Amino acid sequence: MLEPGLIQNASAVGAAFAASLVECVEALTIVLAVSSVSGWRSGLLGASSGVVLLVALVGLAGGALVRVPLNELHIFIGLILLAFGFSWLRKAVLRAAGIKPQRDEAAIYRRKIDEMRSNRVAGSGNRLDLLATTAAFKAVVIEGVEVVLIVVAVGRVAGTLVPAAMGAIAAVIVVVALAIAIHRPLTRVPENALKFGVGVVIVSFGIFWFGEGLGFAWVGGDLAVIAIIACVFAFAHLCVAGLHFQIHRIGVASAPRPEVAGSSNKFYNKL
Repeated sequence: MLEPGLIQNASAVGAAFAASLVECVEALTIVLAVSSVSGWRSGLLGASSGVVLLVALVGLAGGALVRVPLNELHIFIGLILLAFGFSWLRKAVLRAAGIKPQRDEAAIYRRKIDEMRSNRVAGSGNRLDLLATTAAFKAVVIEGVEVVLIVVAVGRVAGTLVPAAMGAIAAVIVVVALAIAIHRPLTRVPENALKFGVGVVIVSFGIFWFGEGLGFAWVGGDLAVIAIIACVFAFAHLCVAGLHFQIHRIGVASAPRPEVAGSSNKFYNKL
């Protein structure tokens, strides 16, 4: 017999781990490109500074949410998770349907290297490169803010802040270890599949907690989360199938180029 608390703990840790894994891979691409051009000192200083800021945000946000009454907190967190979840899930559905191009970490890595080389000051040698440090810092912070909000939101309401944070830390350790081992972007990580799964889980938690905040009594209590996840998962796949049908019906090419900053897709822009 599954215990409700176990389900929420497992879901919180899983969502935090997968979300962190995706965002860490994306941030790693920028940090590696910066470090390969300007040296590891600049890249690691910027990345570590970003991590320190994110840890501070977790502490501040978690402490602030403790003061919010539980019902209002459920509504507030539910809306936040729905906003983030639908954003992630929408992009994953569009990619799965072949409308939005897949993210290409290798291409982004090459583009960032070219950008850093063109902006690098001649004769800088091994000195600290402020531009490179800033680029690494921004990459970590921008990619990490969503993860911080997800970890704090899921962890605070479910009472699993520490397990959720440990899941996020585990993802960081995995990505950093792989980066040290191979010294290149992690192009084989199934980012879209992870985003699809995380989007489903986050949207499901958002629906569940928003309903609880409004006083809705879910049948089965916390176990209702499983049913909601299954429904959201099925609906997302129906959306993918519907978009596939629409593509074939109007004759739009279903093989978009890999996603690189600045790329576009006319059909996607119309949605």
